[in-house]
Amino acid sequence: MLKVLVVDDFPLFRRGVRDLVIEGFPGAKIGEAGNVHEMLQMLRQTPWDVAVMDISMPGVNGLEGLKHVKREFSDLPVLILSMHPEEQYAIRMFKAGADGYLTKSGAPEELVKAIKKVHGGGKYVSPSLGEALAFTVKPGAEKQPHELLSDREYQVLCLIGSGKTASEIAATTNLSVTTISTYRARILEKMCMKTNAELARYAIQQGLVE
Repeated sequence: MLKVLVVDDFPLFRRGVRDLVIEGFPGAKIGEAGNVHEMLQMLRQTPWDVAVMDISMPGVNGLEGLKHVKREFSDLPVLILSMHPEEQYAIRMFKAGADGYLTKSGAPEELVKAIKKVHGGGKYVSPSLGEALAFTVKPGAEKQPHELLSDREYQVLCLIGSGKTASEIAATTNLSVTTISTYRARILEKMCMKTNAELARYAIQQGLVE
């Protein structure tokens, strides 16, 4: 019996994923967690075959949460199911240990296919993401400015690009406004820019925000 842990902060979305998994894997056991803390608690209590998790969640975000999970449960296949387009987070999630990345706008049958792939020990990537990953390892390939940022800096850049204020970013990331200002200063310096408007324009042009 396949055991799948679904991690997302929206109960209705978890229910939808649960129904799709049960349809694709009759008799499967489904667990639900609303954040990374609950996810880790459930992983410590019960062995699971696959975890399907979102990126944007309260408290510890999916990127940092994935790192925590992989440190403690390195053999657990983790499939990222996110509203964020592949261009925004997929490569960073794979570098952090993800076994697959699928957008929530993908067809329902893709979820079943992706779970089968990662449960079997493989990696699930779409053709477009596979091409992007290939370019990241191409010898002599130049890094884009945002690729020089740390994961936290990158997260702040995307939030700035989506039009959030320092206070809103602080609330989203559970950091202080002062810390967000420090990250913003580092981002501007690394990317050789001067204003939030420049950062937002860059994020939109690079497809880092919707």
